Amino acid sequence: MRPSIIVLLSFLFCTSLLQAQKNNPVFKGWYADPEGSILANKYWVFPTFSAPYNQQVFMDAFSSPDLVNWTKHPHIIDTASIKWAKRAMWAPSIIEKKGKYYFFFGANDIQSDHEIGGIGVAVADKPEGPYKDHLGKPLIDRFYNGAQPIDQFVFKDADGQHYLIYGGWRHCNIGKLNENFTGFIPFADGSLFKEITPKGYVEGPFMFIRNGKYYFMWSEGGWTGPDYSVAYAMADSPFGPFERIDKILQQDPTIATGAGHHSVIKIPTKDEWYIVYHRRPLTETDGNSRETCIDHMYFDEKGLIKKVIITKEGVEKSLLK
Repeated sequence: MRPSIIVLLSFLFCTSLLQAQKNNPVFKGWYADPEGSILANKYWVFPTFSAPYNQQVFMDAFSSPDLVNWTKHPHIIDTASIKWAKRAMWAPSIIEKKGKYYFFFGANDIQSDHEIGGIGVAVADKPEGPYKDHLGKPLIDRFYNGAQPIDQFVFKDADGQHYLIYGGWRHCNIGKLNENFTGFIPFADGSLFKEITPKGYVEGPFMFIRNGKYYFMWSEGGWTGPDYSVAYAMADSPFGPFERIDKILQQDPTIATGAGHHSVIKIPTKDEWYIVYHRRPLTETDGNSRETCIDHMYFDEKGLIKKVIITKEGVEKSLLK
């Protein structure tokens, strides 16, 4: 058989495999604001249950050995275990420390300092819970620097220090968590939180380090609309200053709308990255009809993030070693 024919057949075979692969959304159901992580040698996704606020009284989790086959862990936390939470449980962020798993979440969608709610933290012995209230009250229950206490992300710096990055209403704060995650260590000027809001910021912050640079990402636009999207900045410190570089995740009107509120998974020991996000199918008009998807995320030779191509195919299997 001639080499050209072999190449053509190989191309057709690979193309047919790609066309057969339909891994987005990664699991069934309406889920949003997904945090992807690697815990206990598995991939995990912790999302918001996407429904009217009064129905958001619990959270599920999903685990996978390979990014393709997912197991649902239902009701890992709910308002029965968090007595001060009544509704609108949102945007979980999780981290392991000394064999314990700490689960940060927003609840009640408070609109002022006079309401009960804000950002809480729960703890468990396993990623799938069950989680119990760590404090018996919110960790943050006030509006500092104009930031609504929602959309929390716990970030571990290269020196081991943990920070909480959070904020809605177009403001983003960073605070230095204390050793046992029960409060915050004041900065030198006595403040608990520093504002790091970049231009265009709306909500959904996320941060990671690559090659010594701090990448700060966030969501822009309205969460119910087609313009929902993700942009980013880079700096030499988790405190910035962060100058907006570009938008890297957004709708593709031939595939889905409202692509945003994301997180990032890095494969250990490899410069291999995935973006975990939600989007709205073209057949849906309800703002809560959001599904969780995963696609590849790449960098150019300068370290800038390339625009993400959202797909129906999703990603291929990737086993953890």
